[in-house]
Amino acid sequence: MSETPDKEDELAGTEQPFVQHLMELRDRLLKALVAVGIVAAVLFFFPGPGRLYDFLAAPLVAHLPQGATMIATSVISPFMVPLKILLMSAFLVALPVVLYQVWAFIAPGLYSHEKKLVLPLVVSSTVLFFIGVAFCYFFVFGQVFSFIQGFAPKSITAAPDIEAYLGFVMTMFLAFGLAFEVPIAVVVLARLGVVSVDKLKSFRGYFIVAAFVVAAIVTPPDVVSQLALAVPMCLLYELGIWAAQIFIRTTKAPEDSAESAS
Repeated sequence: MSETPDKEDELAGTEQPFVQHLMELRDRLLKALVAVGIVAAVLFFFPGPGRLYDFLAAPLVAHLPQGATMIATSVISPFMVPLKILLMSAFLVALPVVLYQVWAFIAPGLYSHEKKLVLPLVVSSTVLFFIGVAFCYFFVFGQVFSFIQGFAPKSITAAPDIEAYLGFVMTMFLAFGLAFEVPIAVVVLARLGVVSVDKLKSFRGYFIVAAFVVAAIVTPPDVVSQLALAVPMCLLYELGIWAAQIFIRTTKAPEDSAESAS
């Protein structure tokens, strides 16, 4: 009785020496740094670090009292803060190139079904992070600053420090960017078999409570920002459950698909 020959490994013969892997990693990192540097050079001349900070501060400035401005309490803050904004903006603009270099480094070592798993997650997680940051800037900031200024006593003139404002903005951007990654976390957990889709559905109530607790911790102590973070997290959890069911079906390994069919 003849035995069926094993299917040829599609990665057979693609192994490279460890030193060659390190050299390729170095080249990919250099290309990513060059991309960030080029974008930073362009942003330095247009629109410039000062205008970038003005754009970032626009939601707060729009709600300050008439004639009030932001202040710098440190001697070097007027130089360092816009420079930090410049580098952050350059990294975000060049992020697609950086992620492409990461993908180009790891893709040769992945099977076809693994590429179907990794690439959509990389792209979708990046897009969702940008959506979270944009949602925070264009919607949440305006509501939060308007709410806060409504409680400010008339005897106090608001003059926020530019460095403190930068720290606040970075915290909020990171919180909303990561919160919008909830569908990715749900999909990965379900795809790796850590938790089933049915279990995820049964955890809805616990996740809602956890979302409001997280929102209360990472956002300012106002109802607006807490709701603006917790409600999208709950909706994105539902989106993640729906996406996980589709993702599991479309990224099965060939042998898993054959077993399911049999």
